[in-house]
Amino acid sequence: MGVACLILGHSGSGKSTSLRNFNEGEIGIFNVAGKPLPFRKKLTKLDKAAYNQIHQSLAKNSMRAYVVDDANYLMAFQNFKLAKQAGFGKFVDMAVNFEQLLEAANSTSDDTVVYFFMHPDYDEAGRMKAKTIGKMLDNQLTIEGMFPIVLLADCDDSGYHFITKSDGTTPVKAPMGMFEDDKIPNDLALVDAYIRDYWQMRPLTDDGGGE
Repeated sequence: MGVACLILGHSGSGKSTSLRNFNEGEIGIFNVAGKPLPFRKKLTKLDKAAYNQIHQSLAKNSMRAYVVDDANYLMAFQNFKLAKQAGFGKFVDMAVNFEQLLEAANSTSDDTVVYFFMHPDYDEAGRMKAKTIGKMLDNQLTIEGMFPIVLLADCDDSGYHFITKSDGTTPVKAPMGMFEDDKIPNDLALVDAYIRDYWQMRPLTDDGGGE
């Protein structure tokens, strides 16, 4: 069973930029919105990725790391496509499709990590959650609960970073002892190394990966 990791962050918080230290062939990027990467390095990516293409790639599992960037758009684009369709059924379809994608990520090999970049939203109590469309995922699943690791991409006067511990208003979490610091550099390759070391997973590539 693979590991799924959720990275929450508003637009401009550095989620995509955190991919900059991967080398080509180390991570597969499902670029749902089709945006250019915010750096010059070329990485393996599929622009305008749809559910069926992501499922096929995860089933093939030819790489040990993948990222769905930004996963929210899978629901948003489907919602626009079905905008003229009346009734609750379309929201059920959207929820089922996304839940099945989470299951596919968890069904990858033991040495695979699948990262989901998502924009955050807030519930009525002001607590942060993953942004969804419709209430089925929130009420019957709670997306954050499907992930053993939830990090928050953030920036302040000190720069861009990932927050690894919750302040009580966010769903940020990680296994005990995985991250020593409350904030770590905005570097997903570093996060990947932490995860692999913690669970003694194989490196990104057979030659060890990294730079």
